[in-house]
Amino acid sequence: MAQFERSVGRFLKNVVLGRSRDPRDARVFHHLSLAAFFAWIGLGADGLSSSNYGPQEAFVALGEHPHLGIFVGLASVLTILVIAASYSQVVELFPTGGGGYFVASKLLSPWVGMISGCALLIDYVLTIAVSIASGADAVFSFLPLEWQQYKLGLATGVIVLMVLLNMRGVRESVIPLVPLFLLFLATHGFIILYGLLTHLPQMGTVVGSVRTDVRQTVSTLGLWGLILLVLRSYSMGAGTYTGIEAVSQGMPVLREPRVQTARLTMRYMAISLSFMVLGLIVGYLLYQVGPEPGKTFNAILFERATAGWSERIARPFILISLLSAATLLFVAAQTGFLGGPRVLANMSVDHWLPTKFSVLSDRLVIQNGILIMGGLALAVMLLTRGSVRLLVVLYSINVFIGFVLSQLGLVRHWWRNRRRVERALGRLLVSGIGLILTTFILVSMIVLKFFEGGWVTLLITGALILLALLVKRHYRKVAIQLRRLDELAERAESYVRPSVPPEAGTAPGKPAFDPRARTAVLLVSGFNGTGLHTLLATMRLFGGTFKNFVFLEVGQLDAGTFKGPQEVEHLQAQVQQDLSRYVELMNKEGFYAEAVGDIGVDAADKVMEIVPTITRRYPNAVFFGGKLLFLNETFFNRLLHNQLVFTIQRRLHRLGIPFVILPVKV
Repeated sequence: MAQFERSVGRFLKNVVLGRSRDPRDARVFHHLSLAAFFAWIGLGADGLSSSNYGPQEAFVALGEHPHLGIFVGLASVLTILVIAASYSQVVELFPTGGGGYFVASKLLSPWVGMISGCALLIDYVLTIAVSIASGADAVFSFLPLEWQQYKLGLATGVIVLMVLLNMRGVRESVIPLVPLFLLFLATHGFIILYGLLTHLPQMGTVVGSVRTDVRQTVSTLGLWGLILLVLRSYSMGAGTYTGIEAVSQGMPVLREPRVQTARLTMRYMAISLSFMVLGLIVGYLLYQVGPEPGKTFNAILFERATAGWSERIARPFILISLLSAATLLFVAAQTGFLGGPRVLANMSVDHWLPTKFSVLSDRLVIQNGILIMGGLALAVMLLTRGSVRLLVVLYSINVFIGFVLSQLGLVRHWWRNRRRVERALGRLLVSGIGLILTTFILVSMIVLKFFEGGWVTLLITGALILLALLVKRHYRKVAIQLRRLDELAERAESYVRPSVPPEAGTAPGKPAFDPRARTAVLLVSGFNGTGLHTLLATMRLFGGTFKNFVFLEVGQLDAGTFKGPQEVEHLQAQVQQDLSRYVELMNKEGFYAEAVGDIGVDAADKVMEIVPTITRRYPNAVFFGGKLLFLNETFFNRLLHNQLVFTIQRRLHRLGIPFVILPVKV
């Protein structure tokens, strides 16, 4: 019955999430990676989709002075190009992945990197929430007002669907979205060009209106009032620039050569986003777009631009355009599912967060991270009731915390290397301009939106920073204790002596092999104090009971090691090297010993695959494993440390195989 249940469970899992992948197959990296075009869709959709809400927020902030939108649009294009150029430097400096967390950690300090990482995590959760909420708004802009009550249900359903898609893998979650992405570009690009071409005869009038608006604003508000109004509008459209950093964060999923692929992707993003943002703002101006209940500015723009068309053509075109906008916004949530788990994994590898967040699934995706991102986005969606205006405020502040720290790190780097690196001063200039622009927007957003919800995102980010500090403190204390254990174990290594001498006639260094003899199978995680402590405890407690020793190690493939075929090969070699040291040690002491090693994403599953081979070769085998034992065992300790040994013990006991857990006091 149990076997049948496992078979059914495995079948359903394969149908929903797909079959397992072999991490040792070099072709898997090619299959999982994205070429520039697909990366533009998977990573660039976040930036391009922001044209559905960023320009609208900026235009609304101008109030009765819509013609000043031209200046806001031009400033937005300049900002997009500067940030994109700056992050092109990032991908060159960090070809294996250089999001805000890595940039701030390496170029400023690990502590600053942690702050950037925490801000990015909240940012990616909000990326998912705001993108899907905006997509739902676009869908319901075309539907009757009384249908608005179903909007939240649609948004939550899309989040669940995106989680399932991403659990299958990166490429599988991007390819189905290609036609929808291209449809958005085609429909919105067409309406922008159509609006410009049909209004060419009135361009002189538009330019005159801009001049008139400038003069009137100066006469009523003064020159500084004009400047402050434009700057306020510019900063309120901060959502426009989000997503540009996603390429530097998503380097591990890009096709080789990664740097060239990233630069090409960044170029696609910058050009398409600049065209869309400036084109939409000009479109709002030409068609005198203003707020209407239940409709986005883009929906109003499309309705007014097609007002003179045949109803049979206009209505389907508007419907297709709005649906493409909605699906692009849903696609934009993909950035959160790609970038968020990666930041979680990187921070967990550096022990700022629980190490289990770096674990890969058998589909070679960061499963825990995807579930965390999806779950938190779902909670945010429900708490805010899908309010895009509130979500954009929360979203933009955290985005620009990461932007500012990354630009600051680049400025510091190029200043330090201004005499050693070619064209360093030019790069310093780009980063410096980026630092000034992003700092201005960040400060403006905090000041203007602090009491409208900005304080919430700062509070949540602060709480996450505090949690990261507590986690780091715990891991640091444990590391100090384990270093002492390693030193003790290494000193004790040379004193290991068998309680019962080897059989007569056995040459030193060449122990006899007796498969029927009692055999100790020790699970180890490297040649370290924990493994040696478990070995010493086994020999001390059981004396000369065991004549054979088998050392079993499974190299854990996580986000820190799964970056390419070379890293996988290095992990395999490290496992064999660790095991050979155990074997050499026990051979020297007169015992027969051998090693069994492998790598995998789930150590417990891999151990259970190996166990039958060992038990057939050694019928009288007893398995041993070490478990860190803390003075005060708490939920916090259990959360931060792997409970793998208990999982393996339960599975072996079900098979009637003895497994002994030996405590390793910390």
